[in-house]
Amino acid sequence: MSQPLTLKARLHRAERRRKLGAFALVAPLLLFLLVTFLVPIADMMRRAVHDPELSQVWPRVCGAIDTWTDRAHLPGESVFAALAADIQESHKARTLATAARRLNYDAAGARSLVFGTARALPSRASSWTETLIAIDERWANPEVWAAVARASGPLTSFFLLQAVDLERSPTGGLRAAPPDESIYVDVLTRTFVVAFSVTGLCLLLGFPVAYLLANLPDRLAYPLMILVLLPFWTSLLVRTAAWVVLLQDKGLVNEFLMTLGLIDDPLRLIFNRVGVVIAMTHVLLPFLILPLYSVMKGIKPVYMRAARSLGAPPTVAFVRIYLPQTLPGIGAGTLLTFILALGYYITPALVGGASDQMLSYFIAFYTSDTVNWGMAAALGTVLLAATLILYSVYSRLVGHGQVKPA
Repeated sequence: MSQPLTLKARLHRAERRRKLGAFALVAPLLLFLLVTFLVPIADMMRRAVHDPELSQVWPRVCGAIDTWTDRAHLPGESVFAALAADIQESHKARTLATAARRLNYDAAGARSLVFGTARALPSRASSWTETLIAIDERWANPEVWAAVARASGPLTSFFLLQAVDLERSPTGGLRAAPPDESIYVDVLTRTFVVAFSVTGLCLLLGFPVAYLLANLPDRLAYPLMILVLLPFWTSLLVRTAAWVVLLQDKGLVNEFLMTLGLIDDPLRLIFNRVGVVIAMTHVLLPFLILPLYSVMKGIKPVYMRAARSLGAPPTVAFVRIYLPQTLPGIGAGTLLTFILALGYYITPALVGGASDQMLSYFIAFYTSDTVNWGMAAALGTVLLAATLILYSVYSRLVGHGQVKPA
């Protein structure tokens, strides 16, 4: 006959059941986040280093290129023979474009080199080295063979290095990319500058609004809150198009300023950085107001009254008493706004000029236009890594700035 459970065992069983029940309630949300958030991010990071395109259509040369150890000189005859066999077979299988496209990512003009060689390549040759070089002298360039080696897969660092304006030399060392190809560091810097500018402007405009909403009577605060939430009920594309109408040379803003006599000629407010910052600030402003409002609403007015009764001027009382209590809301609002601003695509694409496009534009370009998934994934990975680094720095600063209890 089994022994009756002790009180401690029954408590453990009840606690275990409670935890299992709580986990069952949040399990659908965890599964949703796993499928829609974590899995796509993991797949993006995989694509940034996974490079099977060339090895699938040129398996012989991708296997033989490993025997090329002296990268300062040309590979041996066996590598040239493997390349010739792969070109002949892929030309018949109509997969030559895949190899040409992948090599063209790394070596400019590789597409014409591959197709030109395929058209002139004989079925037999006594020396494939001499034959290929006679067809096109670029096969005598170690840089071209280094591009083949880097594309042989299945793993590669090419896309990640290119995303930070670096590349590998034929000998395997790192070097800066050519000046005409070194654009991504500048684009990443531009992305963070725009995101910081939008976040700062949102804080400057949103703090007074949140303060007003938190301190007004409810009968006045609720209608104003509806105005803050109103942009959520309007399409992002419609809001961006509205700013194009407002900010153009003959738009309402320029017409109003010229009517007042403040300007003689229209200001350039569209298709530049000014238009991007204004439009993005309008879109993201509610994301800063709402967290800040929720924190300000919980600050009791008795603290300010106590400071005033002890002789503190209004400005000193606000800065020393009220403002420190709003820091959690400022931190949450600015972080949310900044992260959202980093990934914006439609607003800069419609309102900004060619020199105002952010990193999301290039990610979309490589995804939809050139179908270069590796480069798109690498840019996304670099943006994610930079965001996580900034977030860790932010967390440390906020953590060190907190007042610890005595």
